[in-house]
Amino acid sequence: MNNILYIDLNSCFATIEQQSRPMLRGHPVAITNRITPNACIIAASYEAKAQGVKVGMRRKEAEAICKDIIFAETEPSKYIFVHEKLKHIMQDYSVDVVMKSIDEGVINLAAAPPHIKIRNRVEIGHEIKQRLFTEIGDYMRCNVGIASNRFLAKVAAGLHKPDGLDEITPENQRTIFATLKLTDLPGINTRMERRLNAVSIFTPLDFLDTDELTLVKLVCKSIDGTKWYKRLRGIEVDDYSSDIKSVGRQYVMESKNLTRDETRARILHLSEDVGYRLRSKHLYARGIYVWAYGYNDIYYHKSVLLKRAIATDQDICRHASRLFTQLPSPVRIIGVTLYKLQRHTDAQMTLYQDRIERAENICTAIDEINYRFGTRKIHSAASHGTEQVKTKIPFGSTRYLDHSLT
Repeated sequence: MNNILYIDLNSCFATIEQQSRPMLRGHPVAITNRITPNACIIAASYEAKAQGVKVGMRRKEAEAICKDIIFAETEPSKYIFVHEKLKHIMQDYSVDVVMKSIDEGVINLAAAPPHIKIRNRVEIGHEIKQRLFTEIGDYMRCNVGIASNRFLAKVAAGLHKPDGLDEITPENQRTIFATLKLTDLPGINTRMERRLNAVSIFTPLDFLDTDELTLVKLVCKSIDGTKWYKRLRGIEVDDYSSDIKSVGRQYVMESKNLTRDETRARILHLSEDVGYRLRSKHLYARGIYVWAYGYNDIYYHKSVLLKRAIATDQDICRHASRLFTQLPSPVRIIGVTLYKLQRHTDAQMTLYQDRIERAENICTAIDEINYRFGTRKIHSAASHGTEQVKTKIPFGSTRYLDHSLT
């Protein structure tokens, strides 16, 4: 039975801006993290897409092909509000709801209460679309895909954008697959397409008709071949969550003329951000990695693996600052990543245990204040004057969508 509903908001950030600012409706709109000439477009309205504007384009490129395009800077609080509203709507239908990203989520109706479980799936999909319209805004639209597993439900959700609703069943799957290209399938990029082409798989129907052994031995050369064989047949293999391997942030510098001290302040701002995210998941880190791209597009990086796992801003900033001094300047992009994560600090006591505990308690108190009253109400003096380093909204993860991002 088709128990999976895949909900996908249409052109999420751009549509939310058009919802909140009616004067943008009907116009080509592009969303960027900053309004600068080289800013990268992270979302485009359907009016902009119709004129060839794509995510990843620079502002100058977009303006060259769409003269009347309007640029808007990201406002995370709006997107988090819509994300939470969408999640609450979805949770009214099942206790098993997974938000795949800020604008996508999965409902598993196998875990729904009896009065929901017996309802027609298409009827539920239309009801969710109507609730999005009435409870969030009359400009909000979503695609709904219905199938027996997450993979086929996502395929269905992408068939008729914007504002579509489709169901894939064993009876119509071949007809639907006949209209698609391999790269229309989630998880099939150009590299995977070449691997499939190498064994005479050129279409989704070819893919569906390929035996499991060929996928395991010739295409994937691993157990992933079995997973693809099952995915294509509506068997669930993607119902899992992975552990957090690293916590990181990056920032595109707003000017080439920043001093080294100004660049260092931005490194420390990023360090405080990743520290908060680390602690929000009750984790500690043993590795710190500081990296940068120079204006010559050369990649620079320095890292350190610590004997003792850390989590306080004081420790993270101290090590990040030390690593930063070994990098060149000026740089175009900077980043800080924490890795080798663990659930507990090291058990072995040190001579400085009281000092460590005091620093952790201070950090916890600061986190609670910032969580309650807004991000960076309290921060180190060393990262003062870095308000430009605004938090980005992640597309591929919802792990850190909390008050720290508003």
